[in-house]
Amino acid sequence: MRIRIEKAQCTGNARCNAVAEALYPLDDEGYIATEGFDVPPGQEDLARRGARACPERIIFVIEDEETA
Repeated sequence: MRIRIEKAQCTGNARCNAVAEALYPLDDEGYIATEGFDVPPGQEDLARRGARACPERIIFVIEDEETA
């Protein structure tokens, strides 16, 4: 799973960070500090909750495709 963030659209509500501080770090001005990341194993639910917490809906969850 991967998270993609439209960083330029961040308004600094920091709700993602409040839900999952380690996954959604903020810069010195209180805005999201990353444009995306690979979600560490076992933290998928936390990453999804952080994405859902964003009122601007600028955080996108990209699920891995399973290969057969």
